[in-house]
Amino acid sequence: MKFARLPGIFLCVLLLACGVARAADPALKIGFVDVDRILRDSAPAQRATKRLEKEFEGRRADVQKIADQGKSLQLVLDKGGLTDADRKDKERQLVKLNLDYQRMSRELNEDLNSRRNEELAGIQERVNNAVQQIANTEKFDLILQEAAFHSPRIDITDKVLKALADK
Repeated sequence: MKFARLPGIFLCVLLLACGVARAADPALKIGFVDVDRILRDSAPAQRATKRLEKEFEGRRADVQKIADQGKSLQLVLDKGGLTDADRKDKERQLVKLNLDYQRMSRELNEDLNSRRNEELAGIQERVNNAVQQIANTEKFDLILQEAAFHSPRIDITDKVLKALADK
């Protein structure tokens, strides 16, 4: 039970310390960066998205082709009029197509997620460098990337987006 209160106590001590620091130095400069917006709107993120789309478009087309084959085979089965041997053959083909579709979809998603994570890691490094550069240039004392609330007055996301666009 006592450990459950530790995060709250820690937060209170931290806020109190910030208040003391603020009283000691009234020129404390704090900024906020919306990383989600940067990963969505920045030029490097948009280039990475286009690169991934181009890289995986062939495999997506292959998966879609298997899905279309399965749909057309299902339509043939639904129409009826097949002999028992033909129906069983078509059902086996449909099961095989379904398994191929599931396997290919899973592999595509795994590979896409892996590549997306690689791209995001590179972008995150560039974002951190841009934030560090802005912090040093404009003499920020603290820049937050997550907050329950932030004032637009301290939001430096546009500056980071501009810094990333210049590179």
